[in-house]
Parts: sequence; structure tokens; C-alpha cells
Amino acid sequence: MKKVVLITGASKGIGKALAEKMLNENFFVIGTSRNRKIKNFEHQNFYSLRLDLSNTESIEKAHKEIFKNFKQIDLLINNAGIGPDLDTYIPEKESFNLTFDVNVAGTVFFTEPLIELIKERGIILNVSSKMGSLNVCELTDSIAYRMSKSALNMYTKILTNRLKDKIKVASIHPGWVKTTIIESNLKNGRLTPQQSANNIFEFLTNEFESGTFWNSENGTELLW
Repeated sequence: MKKVVLITGASKGIGKALAEKMLNENFFVIGTSRNRKIKNFEHQNFYSLRLDLSNTESIEKAHKEIFKNFKQIDLLINNAGIGPDLDTYIPEKESFNLTFDVNVAGTVFFTEPLIELIKERGIILNVSSKMGSLNVCELTDSIAYRMSKSALNMYTKILTNRLKDKIKVASIHPGWVKTTIIESNLKNGRLTPQQSANNIFEFLTNEFESGTFWNSENGTELLW
């Protein structure tokens, strides 16, 4: 029986590359996107799910569909995230609130009901960023994005404590990836989405300690 992985934000970038990687590795993939359409992407083992993490009704509808169609999930990868204030230096209220709605509140309230579906010794992986590390922060840009990833890391720690010996939980830095989250990433990113997905998959398929904050770009543990 194929293992089932649920990946949020699977329509492009790291999420789409992860979906393709997991399918190639014989997983069944549930992939979410805001409009349920993923360009040039079809596979018999792929289930497309509509999800807008900024919208409570969309989250509730997604839960109903998941519980109706799936008995168990092996892995939940919380990949969906936004960064409208990346490379800016003064917080702006609307984008600040939207960042937290998606990266924090949406992720938390999407995850919570699904925990009962995740199999014993299954995995919850939160795609974070080293920009959310308190220990290594030396810059002053991207206030909402950095803070949201720090909050996501705290959620990882809380879930680690709550789900001890039941479900493994980790935060992961995917690297500086050529994605459209910000235009400069397409030019300056060091990794392709496929390279990042391969690194993340390697982490997932090797033994790791629950509660880890992992830098998948260089294969080292990050400070919180």
C-alpha cells in the first residue's frame, strides 16, 4: 500500500517539486492549491485539493474532503507560505496580517484536525526558514516573514512535546530557492526547486530526532 503524503502549496515552486519527487518515489500525494488547478500536472496517484490558508471556510471544506476520502496520512508537509514583505524594512499592516494569517494561523488550524489522521510514527514537517531563527538573525528586513517563521518554529516545538513518541515533527529550511515568492529569488537563488525537494526528501527518509530544525541546503542542524 502506498504511503500518503499531504503537501500544502503544491501548485508551484518547492511544493510542486516535492509532489513530483514523492510521486516518483511511489507515494500517493494529496496536493493543495488555492484554485485546485496545477498547470501541466497530472498523475494517477495525485489528488488535487482546493485550499486557501487565509480563509477559514476553505480550511473547513478541505478538512471535510480529506476526512471523507482518506483514512490515514503518513506525512503532512506544511509547505504553503507567503512573503509579501520580503526585502522590505518597515512593516505594513495589511501584508503583516496576511502573512500571519497564512504562515501561522492558517497552518496551525489546518494542521490540528489532521493530527488524528496521521499514522503512528508518521511525520509533520513544517517548511520554515533560517530567517526565522532568533540565534542567527543579524538583519532588519522582512519583519512579518521572519516573525511568522519564528512562530511556526514554536509550533513545531509545541507539537514535538505534545506528540512525543507518537508523531515525529520537524522544521526545515529549504535553502535559498529559485521560486516566485519574490522576484529576486529567481535570479539569486542557489537551488532549483527540484534540488531543494531532493534535499527535503533525503531528510524525511533518514532517521531524525523529533523537534529538529534542519538546514536542508547544507545538511546541518540550525539553532532556534
